[in-house]
Amino acid sequence: MFKKILVAVDGSKSSFKAMDKAIELQKLMEAEIYLICVYKHHSLFEASMSIERPEGMDIPDKALSEYAKDVVNHAKGVAEEKGAVKVRGFVKAGRPSSVLVKFAEEKGVDLIVVGTRGTHSDKDGMLLGSVSHRVASKAKCPVLIV
Repeated sequence: MFKKILVAVDGSKSSFKAMDKAIELQKLMEAEIYLICVYKHHSLFEASMSIERPEGMDIPDKALSEYAKDVVNHAKGVAEEKGAVKVRGFVKAGRPSSVLVKFAEEKGVDLIVVGTRGTHSDKDGMLLGSVSHRVASKAKCPVLIV
């Protein structure tokens, strides 16, 4: 039924629970798992910072990109330890919900799996986290919120 499963990972317990569920589904359906970590892209203004940076200090995008790669590589290792096969990792910059939906469409993903965090930070995400809420409302494929 599902051949390509996209899992959003950000290093949180919630995202690892989502990955565990995707691994269970993979074992039932022999699907490929795409792990993706999306970091917020900083504008040139944000990246410039209004103070002089010490030598060797990375601009925010570079530092966040490296951290996101670490998150994906760690998640991939954990997934493989749990018996997952055909696992690919990706790192993208941008607004997480938009990037997840666009990536899913581009790759022909059959299912998006995201974790949820209880939040009351905005009216749209009273029960779901704002990213999971937006992905569920915008995705053209099924979304499993764990």
